[in-house]
Amino acid sequence: MAVSGSMHGDSRWLLPDGVDEIVPPFAAEVERLRRRVIDTMTGWGYRLCMPPLVEFLDSLLSGLGEDLELQTFKLTDQISGRLMGIPADMTPQVARIDAHRLLTDLPQRLCYIGPVLHTRPDKFAGSRNPLQIGAELYGHAGIESDVEVICLLIETLGAAGITDVTLELGHMGVFKSLVDAACLDAAGRARVLDALLLKSPDELAAACRDAGITDAVAGWLRALLAHNGGPEIIATAARTFASAPAEVRAALAGFERLVDLLRSRCPTLDLHVDLAELRGYHYHTGVMFAAYTPRVGRAIARGGRYDDIGLQFGGGRAGRPRPATGFSTDLKMLAALAPTVSPAAPVFAPAGSTPDLLAAIAAARASGETVIQSLPGQTGGGKDLGCTRELCRVDDQWQIVEMQPAAVPSA
Repeated sequence: MAVSGSMHGDSRWLLPDGVDEIVPPFAAEVERLRRRVIDTMTGWGYRLCMPPLVEFLDSLLSGLGEDLELQTFKLTDQISGRLMGIPADMTPQVARIDAHRLLTDLPQRLCYIGPVLHTRPDKFAGSRNPLQIGAELYGHAGIESDVEVICLLIETLGAAGITDVTLELGHMGVFKSLVDAACLDAAGRARVLDALLLKSPDELAAACRDAGITDAVAGWLRALLAHNGGPEIIATAARTFASAPAEVRAALAGFERLVDLLRSRCPTLDLHVDLAELRGYHYHTGVMFAAYTPRVGRAIARGGRYDDIGLQFGGGRAGRPRPATGFSTDLKMLAALAPTVSPAAPVFAPAGSTPDLLAAIAAARASGETVIQSLPGQTGGGKDLGCTRELCRVDDQWQIVEMQPAAVPSA
């Protein structure tokens, strides 16, 4: 399993708090899951990319990356003298790849995996060095692409054996359209947003009053707190916001259609709607979602729409509105939640380098067996190394047989 530095004694080999390493046998479980998840994503047409471990800070924090500044470790490039950052989230890097390296007007599907580093523990497993894996779909603004990435997320979690999932849905477009109608400045928006994130009607009422928001808009903002429940709450919201700005009504209509599509494609999925769930305000533009399981007290994956990302990267064709939607999660956390798969015990082979022995070892490995060959004079035998079978000569041929119990000396 992953081992944190805080679990060790006080020594110079102690890892930083919140930084963990993956040791056997958990490392093998993580690797097996990585293969299954990547195969799942590529089966949907998502092409694998691997962003770098470090890049220039102004690129790394562009657009949706601005919220990550406090989570990003910074250092100076000794060649150029420019500030660089170690990514705290790979999503801005993948957006840059779409904008600058793989230019196309077609819908583009990319998946990715790699280590990220946080200045402090964050939203997933409390680790400062998650192994982030995710998928992004660029170039399509319709809800059908949102439905696709959500369904891919559910299949990804299923590949990890996680089926007891509740999906929480929100929509940033509803809130942003309401604060646009209120004509709030940045400070006013921030105060209203904080009140909604705190789920505090009193704080929200005070923020609306101090900002001089009209009674109608203030009422709609308060209504966001009340619209929290099953998917049917969207139909209730449509009635509540029947006289709201057209952008609000359009967002709710699209939201309702998205839920209908999800119900048809994932009929057993447990859905929960919360119109006051507004984390990610600075980069999300539409539907947002988070996956939960009763076994963990926090989201195990997050995602949503972040349109116009191409504008953040500028320059030539890339500096244009670029619709985007996707999700990410921590592979280490998924592996910890996945059912444990016990691989077959290894086979123990005797020491030696005769051609027939080496050929037998190679053939066993080619068939999928793990073979550990003894080293001359080594400490311990096959059973000490976890082997339950051994390669032995039987009728002048090398065969894999069950290891026999050690002989008990006679009295």
